[in-house]
Amino acid sequence: MSKHFKLCHKTSYDNLFCHLIEKIIKKPSLQFLGQWGYHCYEPRIYRTLAKILRSIDLNGFDLLLADYIAFVEKSRYCFEQSFYHEFTEICVNTILYWVFVRKGNPDFVELILKKTNDYLPDKDYHLALIWRTFTPVYCPSPLSGITPLYYVAQTRQSSIFKVLLQYGILENEKFPLNIVSTILLYPSRVRIMVDHELIHIEEDAKTCLVLCSRVLSAIAVKEIKMQLSLGRRPIITDWLEYIPPTRYKDPCELQHLCRITIRTQLLTNKMLPDGIFSLKIPVRLQKYLNLES
Repeated sequence: MSKHFKLCHKTSYDNLFCHLIEKIIKKPSLQFLGQWGYHCYEPRIYRTLAKILRSIDLNGFDLLLADYIAFVEKSRYCFEQSFYHEFTEICVNTILYWVFVRKGNPDFVELILKKTNDYLPDKDYHLALIWRTFTPVYCPSPLSGITPLYYVAQTRQSSIFKVLLQYGILENEKFPLNIVSTILLYPSRVRIMVDHELIHIEEDAKTCLVLCSRVLSAIAVKEIKMQLSLGRRPIITDWLEYIPPTRYKDPCELQHLCRITIRTQLLTNKMLPDGIFSLKIPVRLQKYLNLES
């Protein structure tokens, strides 16, 4: 019996991810995990999780996330660290791939955020799922890719983009202008399969730009124009109409600055967006703080 199997058996409980590790370690060719890379056991993890995620509903996804959180919290120090890191990255890669690429359902995204909201301040923690990278075109490597926010910006999934922004994900970006540029300049072929989808993706891109202006106090339009002068082509020809002048040339509105200040305070205290609705203010202002207008 391998060292890894003993550790897993010692911590075994009714948990999907612990059972998955047991299946991996019991496989004869994987008895000595230290001698093999993740590519030896990644397909088994992917097939198992993909079979579940392919037809899972929201309640089932809630249970799957609860299992993953319990596994990470209880098993963090029970396995050799390189194996543990690879295993969790493969699991996260698979989950994010199915949620953001295959399903594209904002309810699933919001559930991820609700379940892991307490972990989001530490971007390096395994349970800060929304900060992990994943491969949009499925690839076995769990150690490369892009974050969900960048992928959603590339594909202009406006309904999901709105959920991410409501939870303060853009406010936590080190270079938020990169997200704006991605929405505007990333090649449109990512979602366009036939000609009639062009209008749809343009409308979603416009919505994403408007949402960015509800979060940011300034958008460096000059930098975007510089990229355009170098030959980049925007997906929206009249893109500047969707960025208020108060984000790049006129003084920012006091009302918007108040929104930013309140959201920042709530975000610091892990109360975004739910904390908005506990404030004793009119519903109209609550919706304003929640980026509805």
